[in-house]
Amino acid sequence: MKSRRNPFLTLWTLAVLAATAAFVLYLGLRVRSVELGYELGRAHARVARLREVKRVLELELASHKTPERVDMVARSLLGMSEPTPDRIVPAGVQPVDDDEHAPKASAPTDEAAQEDTRPAAVQPTGTPTAPGAAPPAPPPAAEWEEPNE
Repeated sequence: MKSRRNPFLTLWTLAVLAATAAFVLYLGLRVRSVELGYELGRAHARVARLREVKRVLELELASHKTPERVDMVARSLLGMSEPTPDRIVPAGVQPVDDDEHAPKASAPTDEAAQEDTRPAAVQPTGTPTAPGAAPPAPPPAAEWEEPNE
Protein backbone atom coordinates (compact mmCIF):
# COMPACT_ATOMS: atom_id res chain seq x y z
CA MET A 1 0.00 0.00 0.00
CA LYS A 2 2.85 2.31 0.42
CA SER A 3 3.40 2.42 -3.29
CA ARG A 4 -0.18 3.61 -3.88
CA ARG A 5 0.03 6.48 -1.42
CA ASN A 6 3.33 7.61 -2.73
CA PRO A 7 2.06 8.47 -6.27
CA PHE A 8 -1.00 10.24 -4.84
CA LEU A 9 1.10 12.29 -2.42
CA THR A 10 3.55 13.15 -5.19
CA LEU A 11 0.78 14.24 -7.57
CA TRP A 12 -0.92 16.22 -4.79
CA THR A 13 2.34 18.01 -3.96
CA LEU A 14 2.94 18.79 -7.64
CA ALA A 15 -0.60 20.18 -8.00
CA VAL A 16 -0.19 22.42 -4.94
CA LEU A 17 3.20 23.63 -6.18
CA ALA A 18 1.78 24.32 -9.67
CA ALA A 19 -1.16 26.29 -8.19
CA THR A 20 1.19 28.25 -5.94
CA ALA A 21 3.52 29.01 -8.88
CA ALA A 22 0.57 30.13 -11.02
CA PHE A 23 -0.69 32.38 -8.21
CA VAL A 24 2.76 33.93 -7.70
CA LEU A 25 3.10 34.46 -11.46
CA TYR A 26 -0.36 36.09 -11.54
CA LEU A 27 0.58 38.39 -8.65
CA GLY A 28 3.85 39.33 -10.36
CA LEU A 29 2.07 40.13 -13.63
CA ARG A 30 -0.62 42.10 -11.79
CA VAL A 31 1.98 44.17 -9.92
CA ARG A 32 3.84 44.83 -13.19
CA SER A 33 0.56 45.83 -14.85
CA VAL A 34 -0.18 48.33 -12.07
CA GLU A 35 3.37 49.72 -12.29
CA LEU A 36 3.02 50.16 -16.05
CA GLY A 37 -0.34 51.89 -15.52
CA TYR A 38 1.27 54.40 -13.15
CA GLU A 39 4.16 54.88 -15.57
CA LEU A 40 1.72 55.48 -18.42
CA GLY A 41 -0.13 58.05 -16.32
CA ARG A 42 3.14 59.87 -15.58
CA ALA A 43 4.03 59.78 -19.29
CA HIS A 44 0.64 61.26 -20.24
CA ALA A 45 1.10 64.02 -17.64
CA ARG A 46 4.59 64.73 -19.00
CA VAL A 47 3.28 64.90 -22.57
CA ALA A 48 0.56 67.32 -21.45
CA ARG A 49 3.15 69.53 -19.71
CA LEU A 50 5.42 69.44 -22.78
CA ARG A 51 2.53 70.39 -25.07
CA GLU A 52 1.74 73.35 -22.84
CA VAL A 53 5.41 74.40 -22.83
CA LYS A 54 5.48 74.07 -26.62
CA ARG A 55 2.36 76.23 -26.94
CA VAL A 56 3.86 78.92 -24.68
CA LEU A 57 7.16 78.84 -26.59
CA GLU A 58 5.37 79.13 -29.94
CA LEU A 59 3.49 82.19 -28.65
CA GLU A 60 6.74 83.67 -27.38
CA LEU A 61 8.43 82.99 -30.72
CA ALA A 62 5.57 84.65 -32.58
CA SER A 63 5.85 87.72 -30.34
CA HIS A 64 9.61 87.91 -30.96
CA LYS A 65 9.08 87.88 -34.73
CA THR A 66 6.80 90.94 -34.81
CA PRO A 67 8.33 94.03 -36.45
CA GLU A 68 7.59 96.10 -33.33
CA ARG A 69 9.57 93.69 -31.15
CA VAL A 70 12.50 93.62 -33.61
CA ASP A 71 12.51 97.43 -33.75
CA MET A 72 12.40 97.70 -29.94
CA VAL A 73 15.29 95.23 -29.49
CA ALA A 74 17.33 96.93 -32.21
CA ARG A 75 16.88 100.37 -30.67
CA SER A 76 17.14 99.50 -26.97
CA LEU A 77 19.47 96.50 -26.68
CA LEU A 78 21.62 96.97 -29.77
CA GLY A 79 21.67 100.78 -29.83
CA MET A 80 20.59 101.00 -33.47
CA SER A 81 18.77 103.96 -35.05
CA GLU A 82 17.44 105.06 -38.43
CA PRO A 83 20.32 105.85 -40.84
CA THR A 84 20.84 109.46 -41.84
CA PRO A 85 20.31 110.28 -45.53
CA ASP A 86 24.07 110.68 -46.11
CA ARG A 87 24.62 107.05 -45.00
CA ILE A 88 22.13 105.60 -47.50
CA VAL A 89 23.85 104.30 -50.64
CA PRO A 90 21.74 103.30 -53.67
CA ALA A 91 22.28 99.69 -54.71
CA GLY A 92 21.34 99.91 -58.36
CA VAL A 93 19.45 101.95 -60.95
CA GLN A 94 16.64 104.00 -59.47
CA PRO A 95 13.25 103.09 -60.94
CA VAL A 96 11.63 105.63 -63.24
CA ASP A 97 8.16 106.73 -62.23
CA ASP A 98 5.70 106.23 -65.13
CA ASP A 99 3.56 109.15 -63.94
CA GLU A 100 6.36 111.65 -64.68
CA HIS A 101 6.53 110.75 -68.40
CA ALA A 102 2.81 110.27 -69.09
CA PRO A 103 0.85 113.32 -70.30
CA LYS A 104 -1.61 114.57 -67.74
CA ALA A 105 -5.22 114.23 -68.94
CA SER A 106 -8.06 115.99 -67.24
CA ALA A 107 -10.93 113.89 -65.95
CA PRO A 108 -14.18 114.06 -67.98
CA THR A 109 -16.90 116.09 -66.30
CA ASP A 110 -20.11 115.02 -68.03
CA GLU A 111 -21.52 111.78 -69.44
CA ALA A 112 -20.87 112.71 -73.08
CA ALA A 113 -17.19 113.15 -72.35
CA GLN A 114 -16.96 109.75 -70.65
CA GLU A 115 -16.96 107.76 -73.90
CA ASP A 116 -14.08 105.45 -74.66
CA THR A 117 -11.30 107.55 -76.19
CA ARG A 118 -8.61 104.88 -76.17
CA PRO A 119 -6.89 104.01 -79.45
CA ALA A 120 -8.37 101.11 -81.44
CA ALA A 121 -5.51 98.78 -80.36
CA VAL A 122 -6.59 99.09 -76.73
CA GLN A 123 -10.33 98.82 -77.28
CA PRO A 124 -12.09 95.44 -77.17
CA THR A 125 -11.73 93.30 -80.26
CA GLY A 126 -14.19 94.17 -82.97
CA THR A 127 -14.89 97.44 -84.74
CA PRO A 128 -13.63 100.62 -83.15
CA THR A 129 -16.30 102.95 -81.82
CA ALA A 130 -16.93 106.20 -83.56
CA PRO A 131 -16.83 109.41 -81.52
CA GLY A 132 -20.29 110.15 -80.14
CA ALA A 133 -21.56 106.58 -80.67
CA ALA A 134 -22.41 104.42 -77.70
CA PRO A 135 -19.66 101.89 -77.03
CA PRO A 136 -20.60 98.21 -77.23
CA ALA A 137 -20.89 96.17 -74.04
CA PRO A 138 -17.44 95.24 -72.83
CA PRO A 139 -16.40 91.63 -73.46
CA PRO A 140 -14.73 89.54 -70.75
CA ALA A 141 -11.27 90.72 -69.73
CA ALA A 142 -9.56 87.88 -71.60
CA GLU A 143 -10.66 89.36 -74.96
CA TRP A 144 -8.97 92.73 -74.48
CA GLU A 145 -5.87 93.40 -76.51
CA GLU A 146 -2.82 94.96 -74.90
CA PRO A 147 -1.09 97.86 -76.71
CA ASN A 148 2.39 97.23 -78.05
CA GLU A 149 4.75 99.91 -76.84
